[in-house]
Amino acid sequence: MHILISPNAFKHSLNAEEAAFAIQEGLRRSKASVTTECFPVADGGDGTGTLIIKKCNGKLLDAAVHDALGRPINAVFGLIDNGATAVIEMADASGIRLLKPEELSPMRANSSGTGEMIRKALDQGVKKIIIGMGGSATVDGGTGILRALGIRFLGPNGNELTILPEDLGELATVDLSELDERISKCEVIVLCDVDNMLLGDQGSAAVFGPQKGASPEEVKKLDQVLNKLATVALHHTGRDMATIKYGGTAGGAAAGLYSFLNARLVNGIDHFLSLTDFNSALKRADLVITGEGSIDEQTLQGKGPFGVAYHAKLKGLPVVAFAGKVPLEQNVSLQAYFDILMPIGNQPSDLATALACTTDNLARTAETLGNMLVLMQEKRC
Repeated sequence: MHILISPNAFKHSLNAEEAAFAIQEGLRRSKASVTTECFPVADGGDGTGTLIIKKCNGKLLDAAVHDALGRPINAVFGLIDNGATAVIEMADASGIRLLKPEELSPMRANSSGTGEMIRKALDQGVKKIIIGMGGSATVDGGTGILRALGIRFLGPNGNELTILPEDLGELATVDLSELDERISKCEVIVLCDVDNMLLGDQGSAAVFGPQKGASPEEVKKLDQVLNKLATVALHHTGRDMATIKYGGTAGGAAAGLYSFLNARLVNGIDHFLSLTDFNSALKRADLVITGEGSIDEQTLQGKGPFGVAYHAKLKGLPVVAFAGKVPLEQNVSLQAYFDILMPIGNQPSDLATALACTTDNLARTAETLGNMLVLMQEKRC
């Protein structure tokens, strides 16, 4: 039996590569005589760019940029396709992981650093830019990125708004005259790990604002300023930020780039699997193992494990999913894609302890699965 190991990251614990290696080690320790291939995946979330660059044998370049609070930092981006395509990880410049919990400030945190990385990619003469947008600390509608590329956001008196997104409530117009002309000759693809729209109860401010430190009052204000931005953007570009699917990704940055840069917003896992030729690995597999921190109904909205399972099922392959948290009751929708859902916890524990034990728990669960496969094979014989 040849097993393809394709987990997503286990958030706040292991990246996708680390998770894959832990599962592989557990299978190695089991009694099962199997071969394995690690093919970690990402769906647009934090770590997507790194995996793409590695899978595509890309080249890493250093970039001196600014974090979400405007402090100088060093980031990296990649070049693939013989230098024709840049791969940028928003979290490397504007990520929430770069801030301490007490520093979270979504009314003032902006995405300018990601825009600076885009400029540096344009300096390399690229014709395509792929942006993984997960893990941002911002809810600025991409205005920081756009300002770094030359767009000016102006108040009613023609004054430039300086504190983004807080000042966007005063937005009257935008000045596109100094937008870097190179971006118009470049295809921009945004990998989205959520399908939320920009505004409303399921929008970027309401759903993701609290995760980035927004109080209930700030959530309301952020939704209002993003609504103002969408109205002005529609007037200037003819593209409606508020109605585009995936627009709520990265605090509305996806919607902002769609409107002002004509970026193409795509399902992150589908694009990742296509770009990295996942189907070739599936052809060699008899069984697929995937997983991430939690698997539930939201997984079916385009998360990494769903993408893996969907493609595996197209080829009639069985799929086992490992997760720290799975539904207590049977779920018909999940069962259509995941033949077995295996929780990796071994005993009751608090979240911090569970996260710290993820490597051991994944390896132990994989070892158990391997031993179960042996028992099933012996029974058939």
